[in-house]
Amino acid sequence: MNVAIIGLPQSGKKTLFQLLTGRASFEQSGRNVGTADIRDPRFDVLVERYQPRKQVRAKIDFVLVPTLEKESIAQGDIFNDIVNTDAICHVVRAFDDASVYHAFGSVDPERDITMVNSELLLHDLLFVEKRLERLAAQLKKAKDERLHREQEVLQKMKAHLEVERPLRLLPLSPDEEALLRSYPFITRKEMILILNVNDNAVRSEELVSRCSALCASEKIEVMQVSAKLEAEIAALESPAEREEFLKELGIKEPALAQLTRLCLKALGLISFFTVGEDEVRQWLVRRGALAPEAAAVIHTDLQRGFIRAEVMKYDELIAHYNEAALKAAGKMYLKGKDYTVEDGDILNIRFKV
Repeated sequence: MNVAIIGLPQSGKKTLFQLLTGRASFEQSGRNVGTADIRDPRFDVLVERYQPRKQVRAKIDFVLVPTLEKESIAQGDIFNDIVNTDAICHVVRAFDDASVYHAFGSVDPERDITMVNSELLLHDLLFVEKRLERLAAQLKKAKDERLHREQEVLQKMKAHLEVERPLRLLPLSPDEEALLRSYPFITRKEMILILNVNDNAVRSEELVSRCSALCASEKIEVMQVSAKLEAEIAALESPAEREEFLKELGIKEPALAQLTRLCLKALGLISFFTVGEDEVRQWLVRRGALAPEAAAVIHTDLQRGFIRAEVMKYDELIAHYNEAALKAAGKMYLKGKDYTVEDGDILNIRFKV
């Protein structure tokens, strides 16, 4: 699963992509793909507790989509790059810098948000209208129950889009989902809005609150980041230096950590962990997954021979400090095949093949 990073020219999306993925260079035109570590402070605490010989973070793929410009929007090719991703991060310029031009002549985050959202809605509406035209022609030639049902769903979607509502807000039944699964809808994807602010504005919540009010009705998560400040943090050589720098600024953690976790939420994923002296590892599984499905993420043999899962809750382990104290407190749980894995669970799978 992957996340598209989109934005208008000079929004800072390339800088964020480089910071997330560590890629030093990329294609100026065309899509760029990179992999980023999930920045989860729970993983760091577990590594400190277990001092493993090996530590493995979970990762997420990002796709840097070519800049949203009038020409690329008109041609429509840029939408193909967005369609083939699972969620969207829209980077919006909210920083003032006279040396950096703005495509529309001035910095206005709310205007840019509205404009980009409108283009994505228009893409989906045009597709629906063209598909309805084809269906009408096909149904004139012959009756087809499946095509008729598809027509009804698309008419519902058209009415929804015409009042400027993204398709992720339109509830669909499993049967309706199946009818439309292969279609290139963009506004059905979850979206995160990233406000790229000046470094002296990262502690102010005023702009986030304003944009959150604008986006709340469209189910868009909003956060802010200073790409310039994040680059300065990343350039510091040691974790101790980075921590001291953040402390001086009154910031609990780099915004990139919050961003990767919001991406997991948008993708419908949660984290679980396996721990020990050999290795501490973070794994990803879909929200609502049962224990055997989580076992399969580790290895298919664990799912095939699943007996039960030994579960520790992260907060309880930290509170009791070690596994022996946790077990003595009766906080080590044995769960069967019907157990729904929760975010932050620490699992030990018992199996027999």
